[in-house]
Amino acid sequence: MVQDLERIRSDRPSANHPFPESAPAANPVFFRTYSRRSGNANHLRETWEQVCDRTLHGLAKLGQLTPVEVEHLDRMQRSLKSLPSGRWLWVGGTSWIENPDNFSGAYNCTSTNVVDWRAFGLMMDLAMMGCGTGAVLEPKYISQLPAIRNRLNVVLKGEIGTAIVAQRQEETTIDITGNTATMQVGDSRRGWVTSYQTLLELSTDERFPEAVEVTVDLSHVRPAGETLKGFGGVANPIRLPALYQRCAAILNKAIGRQLTSVECCLLIDEAAVTIVAGNIRRSAGMRQGDSEDADFAAAKENLWQQDAEGNWRIDPERDSLRMANHTRVFHHKPTQEECMAAVRKQFYSGEGAIQWAGEAIARSSVDLLSTAELKAEFVSVYEQGQARKWLQEHYPTMSDDEIEHRLGRYGLNPCGEILGKNFHCNLAEVHLNQLDPHNLQDQEDAFTAGALSVAALLNHRFQEPRYQYSRDLDPIVGVSFTGLFDFFVHAFGVEWLRWWEQGRPDTVKGLEFKTREQQYLSRWKETVHRVVWDYCDRHNLKRPNRCTTVQPAGTKSLLTGASPGWHPPKAQRFIRRITFRKNDPVALACLDYGYKIVPSQSDKDETGRLLDDAFDPRCTEWLVEIPVEVSWANLPGADEIEISKFSALAQMDFYMQVQKHYTTHNTSATIELREHEIDELGDRIYRAIRDDEGYISVALLARFDDLQTFPRLPFEPISKQQYDQLIQEVAARRKTQNFHQALSGYDLGEMVEAGPAGCDSDKCLLPDPQESQGS
Repeated sequence: MVQDLERIRSDRPSANHPFPESAPAANPVFFRTYSRRSGNANHLRETWEQVCDRTLHGLAKLGQLTPVEVEHLDRMQRSLKSLPSGRWLWVGGTSWIENPDNFSGAYNCTSTNVVDWRAFGLMMDLAMMGCGTGAVLEPKYISQLPAIRNRLNVVLKGEIGTAIVAQRQEETTIDITGNTATMQVGDSRRGWVTSYQTLLELSTDERFPEAVEVTVDLSHVRPAGETLKGFGGVANPIRLPALYQRCAAILNKAIGRQLTSVECCLLIDEAAVTIVAGNIRRSAGMRQGDSEDADFAAAKENLWQQDAEGNWRIDPERDSLRMANHTRVFHHKPTQEECMAAVRKQFYSGEGAIQWAGEAIARSSVDLLSTAELKAEFVSVYEQGQARKWLQEHYPTMSDDEIEHRLGRYGLNPCGEILGKNFHCNLAEVHLNQLDPHNLQDQEDAFTAGALSVAALLNHRFQEPRYQYSRDLDPIVGVSFTGLFDFFVHAFGVEWLRWWEQGRPDTVKGLEFKTREQQYLSRWKETVHRVVWDYCDRHNLKRPNRCTTVQPAGTKSLLTGASPGWHPPKAQRFIRRITFRKNDPVALACLDYGYKIVPSQSDKDETGRLLDDAFDPRCTEWLVEIPVEVSWANLPGADEIEISKFSALAQMDFYMQVQKHYTTHNTSATIELREHEIDELGDRIYRAIRDDEGYISVALLARFDDLQTFPRLPFEPISKQQYDQLIQEVAARRKTQNFHQALSGYDLGEMVEAGPAGCDSDKCLLPDPQESQGS
């Protein structure tokens, strides 16, 4: 395999480009998010060629790929037509990911049923490896947690980083004497996780009478700024001391009873806050609760509170709930009124999404429900609460454990595109905007590469039994795409855009468009399943029964300038703002490259006005402004189409096309709507569920121009005249044509970031409405 890669390298041109000139935001995003420190003498960040070498070598080794497969993957990845997951771009091919304890770090997202204290520890461990964490918190799961019996009195001892480096203890140790528990927190990921999980376990430990005096010694934990070897980035334990006291406070309020779903959310999210330790809107989290759980449904109500002077403040006891999305799971088909109420709640608060579990579970057992008639029968008995009995009658040899697993396969990862139970989200992504709509072979090659990328990771065996059992029974892969909207514009022309503007009606031409969309989508799905199943058969691996999905694709899409996932772009031309910490080397290179830098929304003067000078001493965070034009912006007539006016029903219609004809998991979707569309969209979702059209779950987002305009948003639509002017200004300011060379002049010291986040949704970039109103 190594020889195969060496031969492929020797066949390529010798130029070692920093990153292909594929999109305006490509260099900033690539070097910020996916490029590690290289092993050369200058310790510079990797070029794209080096990242491809590293990640392809890792896939070839793990997947035992043939020379033909290696060459195929190499060609598709270097041309940016098909890419492995964002996490694999960061850790693939490193020695760190070859350690079985770190296998989870190769996966974007996960889902875990919360049935014991170990589940909490697992999710903290996953988050520290960069995985997004889904948590299913329905009563049937969290009722298995023991009742809280002990009051925890936490005392912190020892300052972070005071222990001599050579004597630092990596593992957390616990000494119990009488009613006192002393924890020496270890200087490692496992050390942090063990200390967190141990604290939770102490609250129900029957060795103690009614209270535990907990002493937490943090002196062995490395201070902020020290390198995290292997994984990358630097330590940031600034929020660690507060973790123990905040968790103890949550647990102490529940003495004498079991935790509620909201209290479980808080415990998970406090760990997430500790890990993120930064000023961001969301981390990568999904929390699923039962639709009948009133506390869960109201978890974020009045999270923001306004005083008599109109100033907004967040409830400090529930602040950490912002770290995740909350979705209500319906095990019965929701009524029209419930659907409309959910849409209304999402419009005003961003929360309240509906998931229909019946469709999710039916898709997740497509190997059993192989016909439309069988699926319809199963969904019907599921809603009646008879699904277990139905499975027992139809599959009498199936074990109770497998039946339980199949009925639990509605767990979602944070962006909602994967279905399963206790799973790891194994993704690859095809960039459709890089493909010729008339070249079917090129399309097949790209989807073949995506399928091989995900199939290779099925060779991992997880250390945690619940995750390995799930992989053995229900292996998860998901080949996604981005740039679908761009692809179809190039395939069908401006007439397709005009049809969108009309609402995608079922006219003669509209039905023709839908048929052609379906043909593309179905062909790609068939390719993915054929390639994945062939690989699994040759390597004696269990076939995944569903292999296609669509992820949000927010960050990776910027590498090629694709409209994310299946979604329309924000406009034909817009300013894309990317966040960096102040004085970040990549941001400074952006400045030399001609891009403009402004302070972020969070930086204000003493009167609350936004700062204008990025080098103002009060500024802490930067926004790099990049003018962007979509690939079809200059097609004759394209400028006449107002993309922001596309209706919510048109978006819903396109989502359902993808959901029916390509996706076998779920299609991650954020439908943007205006206030007058609430009822009609609620009714459309209701009918999609009622009529078994394939709906599972979508997120909804109020269009900002329908409520108010916020300053310095991630996207700001601009005219062609503005775009041309901004491009001229960028060219006038540009000091170098070589971004990597510019970066090397600033890139000293350690990288703060450690690869991409588990969540890759543009929705996560948008501010809380109340938070922005308070600015």
